[in-house]
This record gives sequence, structure tokens and C-alpha cells, in this order.
Amino acid sequence: MGGNETVRAYLPIAAVVAVLALVPIPFVDSRSMMLVITTGLLFAAYTIAFNLIFGSTGQLFLCTGALAGIGGFGSAIVSDRYGIPFVITMVGAAVLSGVFGGLLSWVAVSRSLDTIFTGIVTLAFSLSYENFVLGSRDLTGGENGLPITAGGESIIGGQTAPYYVFLALVAVYLIVYRLIQRSHIGLAFKALRDDEVAAELAGVDVARYRIIAGIIGSIMLGLAGACFAHYRGFIGDTTYGFGSVDVRVLVMLAFGGIGSLIGPIVGAAVFTVLDELLVDYAQLREILYGTVTVILFLSFRQGVVGAITNRLRRRSAVDPIVGGSVDDGEVLETTHEPVS
Repeated sequence: MGGNETVRAYLPIAAVVAVLALVPIPFVDSRSMMLVITTGLLFAAYTIAFNLIFGSTGQLFLCTGALAGIGGFGSAIVSDRYGIPFVITMVGAAVLSGVFGGLLSWVAVSRSLDTIFTGIVTLAFSLSYENFVLGSRDLTGGENGLPITAGGESIIGGQTAPYYVFLALVAVYLIVYRLIQRSHIGLAFKALRDDEVAAELAGVDVARYRIIAGIIGSIMLGLAGACFAHYRGFIGDTTYGFGSVDVRVLVMLAFGGIGSLIGPIVGAAVFTVLDELLVDYAQLREILYGTVTVILFLSFRQGVVGAITNRLRRRSAVDPIVGGSVDDGEVLETTHEPVS
């Protein structure tokens, strides 16, 4: 039984990775399209990391881009200026992002900040990051941006190969997310997400587990941001900006399904396609993001994956073989958070 449960737990990941591995086949000769679909995987990685922080523990980090930017600028600057191999600087920059993420979680927990106030504090951090990037021209290039040479000669600087580097990153992130879900940490996450007061009374160290989520998710953001910096060979003040990253990630997660395993992939795929279709209509695209965000949070809070999962479970609640049924209340109680 344990073996079957493990297979069922990781089968969705294998299926998603297999499908995504076929996506580049029609576009191998088009550099522009390879950039589009590789960037789509980048945002899938961002969204998985954000889902670990927000979807698992309810911490609204409105500094996704800033944490990714710490990884991107940190790795690029150190590797280019001091000649340290970019693989090492990416890991170091990701750890630095984790430190900042852990500190933000610690501040939110120590001050007993709720979701909204956590969002405000992290938004202030994001704006401070953007001001720092613009103001530190000698270090970051300011509004002129920062050209990057490290990594250009490696596999990450090619046309098609980087797609599979980011696909491997997404696969690892999904596996990490599933491993956490199935561990005692995942049980603690679920308990404090469902009812923080009840979880604390039951002995769950809320502060500890929120900080853990902040650290792990931020490391993932920093590593993805660093990978993208060396892949593109150039980053600017808007590469990791709030409007460029955070808004998109939030919409992608809300659309796919907050707290679900595959939701970030679905959201990233759909909005990558929409972005490409609306590339000549920038204002229309922003209106679309805003409208979708409002609609999802008001009336479609479980996202696409959550809605489909609940519908399938409700259908299976009546067994056609034995004629048994499950009360709707039981179905709702056991399926309010999708797991795949």
C-alpha cells in the first residue's frame, strides 16, 4: 500500500515533466519562442516557491521579484567581478535570498502580523529593493542594466539547452514541494493553514514552521532568479520588479490553485500563452491580470486545479458498484485544499 501511495503521489510530477519535455520540439529553430517558453518555466519555478510560502503557511510575500533579484544580481555581480564560478555564486546568492526571506518571516511572526500586514511589510521591502537597484548604478547598472558574461559559454547560455535546465529546476521544486507535503513539516503547515490557533494549542510551533517556509521558498526564488540572470546575460531594474514578477506570480497561482501541487504549472502555462497572444497589447494585458485577480479571489478561490479536483471527488462520492454515497459535507471537509 505504501508503495502504491508513493507512486500516486509522484505520478503527477512525472506526467507534467514528460509533457513539458516535448514542448520545445516545434520551436527549436526559433530563438524568440525558446525565450518565451523558457521564461514560462522560470515563472513556474517562481510560482511553486511562492506557493510553498503563501499556499502552505498563508504568508503573503509581495517581494517574490525582490528575493529572486537578490539571487540574480548577487550571483551576477560576484561571478563577473571576482571570477568565482557562477554555479557557486548561484548557490551562495540563493542562500542569501533565504536569509532575507527567513528574516521577513521572523518579523511577521514576532510582530504577530496577519496576511494583509505581512503583505504590506514585504511590499515595502520590494520597493526598497527596487530603489536600491536604481540608486546603485556602480553596482547594479541602475536604469541601464547589468550585462553578464559568466555562464554565457556554458549550457545555460545556449538556445535550447537552457529550457531543459529550467525544466529540471521545476521538477526538483515539485519534488521538494511534494516531499514537504508528505513529511511532518507538511502536516504542521496544513494545521497552521487550516486554523492557526488550534494548531498552536495542539503544540505546533507556528513561528518555527513559518520561518522554515520563508527560508525554503526564498532559497528557491533566489536560485531561479540567479539561473535566469546567467541565461539572459543581461538584467535590469525591471527584470525582477514588482509589476514584472509579483503580480504575474500571484495571478498564476490564484488561477492554477493555491496550495495545489500542479496549480503553479497550470497557471504559468496559461498565462505564458496569454502573454504571447497579447504581446502587442500591453495595457490590455495589465487589465486582464487585474480583472482575473479580482474574480479569482472573490468567487473562484480554489483555482482551476482545485475546482476540477473537487468536482471529480464529488462524482466519485457515489459509488456505482455498491450504491453507497458520501455526504456532501464530508466531501467539502476533506477536499477544501487540493493536493495535486
